[in-house]
Order: sequence, then C-alpha cells, then structure tokens
Amino acid sequence: MSMTLFLLSVKFLLNELVYFIEWEIVSLMSTSIVMTFLFDWMSLMFMSFVLLISSLVIYYSKEYMIDDFNINRFILLVLLFVFSMMMLIISPNLISILLGWDGLGLVSYCLVIYFQNVKSFNAGMLTALSNRIGDVALLLAIAWMLNYGGWNYIFYIELMKSHSEMMLIGVLVMLAAMTKSAQIPFSSWLPAAMAAPTPVSALVHSSTLVTAGVYLLIRFNVLLVDTWLGGFLLLIAGLTMFMAGLGANFEFDLKKIIALSTLSQLGLMMSILAMGFPKLAFFHLLTHALFKALLFMCAGAIIHNMKNSQDIRLMGGLTYQMPLTSSCLNVANLALCGMPFLAGFYSKDLILEMVSLSYMNMFSFFLYFFSTGLTVCYSFRLVYYSLTGDFNSNALHPLNDEGWVMLKSMLGLLVMAVIGGSMLSWLIFPTPDMICLPYYLKFLTLFVCLTGGISGYLMSNVALYFSNKSLQLYGVSFFSGSMWFMPSLSTTGFIYCPLFIGMAVIKSFDQGWSEYFGGQHLYKTMKILSSFTQVLQNNNLKIYLLSFILWVIILVSLMVI
Repeated sequence: MSMTLFLLSVKFLLNELVYFIEWEIVSLMSTSIVMTFLFDWMSLMFMSFVLLISSLVIYYSKEYMIDDFNINRFILLVLLFVFSMMMLIISPNLISILLGWDGLGLVSYCLVIYFQNVKSFNAGMLTALSNRIGDVALLLAIAWMLNYGGWNYIFYIELMKSHSEMMLIGVLVMLAAMTKSAQIPFSSWLPAAMAAPTPVSALVHSSTLVTAGVYLLIRFNVLLVDTWLGGFLLLIAGLTMFMAGLGANFEFDLKKIIALSTLSQLGLMMSILAMGFPKLAFFHLLTHALFKALLFMCAGAIIHNMKNSQDIRLMGGLTYQMPLTSSCLNVANLALCGMPFLAGFYSKDLILEMVSLSYMNMFSFFLYFFSTGLTVCYSFRLVYYSLTGDFNSNALHPLNDEGWVMLKSMLGLLVMAVIGGSMLSWLIFPTPDMICLPYYLKFLTLFVCLTGGISGYLMSNVALYFSNKSLQLYGVSFFSGSMWFMPSLSTTGFIYCPLFIGMAVIKSFDQGWSEYFGGQHLYKTMKILSSFTQVLQNNNLKIYLLSFILWVIILVSLMVI
C-alpha cells in the first residue's frame, strides 16, 4: 500500500492533480451528512510514509514485544492509531479531522498506559489532558465555522484571512496544533509519553501523533503568512526548539533524549512554516520521520539488550558488543545532525539557508542556528556515553546483535535514512532554488554543526568532570534540564493553583452560600410549610369538635358516677 500510494503521489505531483471526493452517507429532507476526502500529492505522500514506518514498526514489535501475552491487542491498537492518522491526513473537513484527531488522542492514551504502572498512568493522564485542550479548540473552531454554512475549510481559507473576526478559527486551529505538536507551554507531555513501549515511540513520535499539528497548520498555512499569527508561532516554535535542545544536553534517559530531539525538530518545522515555507516544513517532516523512527528502533534494541535499562551512563562501548545496531544509530544520529548527503541534510540545510536569505530578526536567527548547534551537541554526547569508551554495566551481560527481526526493520529504514532526503528533494523541488549568500553565511551552518559536535564530545569527556560547572551552577543546570519547569507547572502547578481555587469556589458558592440561599433553603422552607399544612389536614375542625364532645361526655359521666 505504501509503495502504491507513493507512486500515486508522484503522479499527482507531476500532473498537478487534486481529487476531492464527496461521499453522501445519508440524505434526509434538505439535510445531508457527507464524508469528504482530499487526495493530493501531499496527503498521498504522507500516507505512504506513515504506512512504510508503521509496517516496519509492527514487524519490529514481533520480536520486541515477544514476552507480551497481549501482543494481538497491542498490534490492533497500533493499527487503530494508523487508521486515525489516515483519517486526519485525507480530511479537508473539520468534522472528520476531529474524528482522526480524537482517535489519535484516545489511542495514544491507551498505548502510553500500556505497561500499567503508576508512572505510565501519570504520563498517560498528562498526555490525554494536554491533548484535550487542542480537541476543545477544534470543537470551538467547528462551532465558529457555522458562520460559513460548511466545514470544508479548504474552500474558506482565503476568506478567513480577509475577515478579521474569522481569524479566530486560525487562532483555535493554531492552539490545537500547538498542543498536539507539544509546543511551549504544552511541551511536558512529549517526554512523559516515553512511558509507552519503544515501537510505539518509534511510530508516534516520528511520523504520526506529533506531526499531526504541523500537518494541520501546513493545510492552514495561508492564515500564517503576513499575519500576527505567523510572528507569534515563529517565536513560540523557536523557543521550543531552543528549550528542547538545551534540555537534551542535561538528560540521561536514552528515550527522553530522543524525545527532546523530536521536540526540537518539531519546533524547527513549526518555525519555518510560520515564515511561510509550507513545502519546506513538509519536506523536513518526511525526512525527520525516517531517521527518527530509525533512532527509536536502535534505542529500543539497545534497551532490550540492556535488560530494560535506559540510563546512558550505564552503557558505553556498545560498538564492540552491538556493531550493526551501533552503525544504524550512528547513521540516524548523523542524519539528524544534518551530515552532508544523508536525509536530514537536504531539509535542514535548505531550511537554514532560506532563513539566512529571509528577512529575519536577530533573536529568531540566533534561535535557529544555536538550536542546530545544540542538536549536534546532544547527538555527540549520546554517542560518547553509549557507543564509545568502556562498558559501564554488569560484567556478565547478554549484549548481542542477534535480533534479526528487529535488525531487518532497522536496515529497511537505514536505506531510507540515507537516500530518502535526496529522493524527496528531487521530487518536491524539481527546480533547485538558487540561494545566493555571502561566504560566511553559507558556511555558518557547517561551522555551527562542527562547533556543536566538538563541544558536545568534549563536555561529556571525563577530564572535564574535575572542573565541572554544572554542579557549581546547579540552579542553571536544573532549570535547563527540567524543560524550564514545564513538567512541574503542567502537573503540580495545575493541581495547586486552578484545582484548589476551584475547590474553594465550589465549597463557598456551589456547596455554600448559593446552596444555603438557593435550592437547600427553598427545600427546607417548603418542607416546614408542607409539614404545617399536613398537620392542618390531619387535624381539621370536625375531628376537634367530635373529640371535644366525647371528652365532655366522658368527664360528665365520671362526675355523675
């Protein structure tokens, strides 16, 4: 299916075809419920890549999840996830987008809590609640689109831009995309979601869940160009990129380093999209999906062999024990850094050169290039800790490269991580762009990458521990390493501030004054009045007179006696 869709996308791209399919499910009187699908080169190519990666991930799970009794349930969840993503990709309609969007949120929650321990439950709750904000924003956008009399946003985008009050839809869609793609201040859920099994991380955090927000904004990109929305998104995405790159340099959990790397790349996609280059953002989205899935798969193979230990300080010298996995990890890492002629180079280098060519303020320019340096820095730090040096775990260890099913999946993606960028660059940009820059700006990307790599390797080196600045500057290190306190704010902050305020409000209003003077007070008053009338009803005058006469008769008879 992946190959078929890819060839179709090439045909659509070369012939500039777009198929808009409407399927009328039910028609009643003048109301019709219609399902709409949009097939263009972008949706077909994205679906092709999602199917390729998910097929390799499911094949990889066969060995990775071998001890799991419920492997069928796991595979079904992954397939449901892929189906939700497909739904989102081919929808030009906000209603069907919401179906896919909510499907992604729900299934990702089920996958994050798959191992069923307290840590997973907490991470799942954080993931689900963060994504609910975006779902609510989409629901509000659907309600606001009633002003147009239809939900096929694809027809109304130009109109939205010309009407200032209709830009509210743009704001809501951007909020939804920011939650799903974990931009500041919703970033804390992405590293937390690493509680899921590694094959899920390889699928979810490379090509599906987190890129859904970017893809949605690529479709809405007209609203970002030359508006304040674009400027705001550029700032937020730049800061996300910087924050994630900085955080990864202080992290020791293998999967969290790769998760923060994903966050950094999402910031890069969002920021170049905010500058008005949707094709570039899409190009980087596809190349990133290839090498990031490979990176996660290699991490999974290492964790599997390390008997579920994820701490990079306990690794080291893996090159000798697992040469093939280490080679794949190195290629994926170099592709991420933008090593010339690997997949990441074609998109990252083009993005940074377009940034240099564009009209750009100094702050955003600094964020772009410094974050690129940080990417290379944490990649080389990861290589230093895990692949080189001496082995730091138990002397008796089961490390080997024998997992052939996992290796075949990884080698499939390895080929794509090497040739994918070049192939896509010829397809998406058939006419090469002429980017004319001064000598020092042209080489700035290369210089930043080299500087970042060298500093990452040297700062990890044991010799520097004797003059260790991170312990002396503990506050700065803690701030940088804890994602600018966002996890604390997203969890403890929300518990202590809004929830406690909400409890106080409920106690003093809903269960307090309003209860006393409202429903409860009315109930008590009515109860007293009704009991009084009940007494009157039970004790009417006739009964009083009858009983009075009887008593008189009894008394008189007693006196006579």
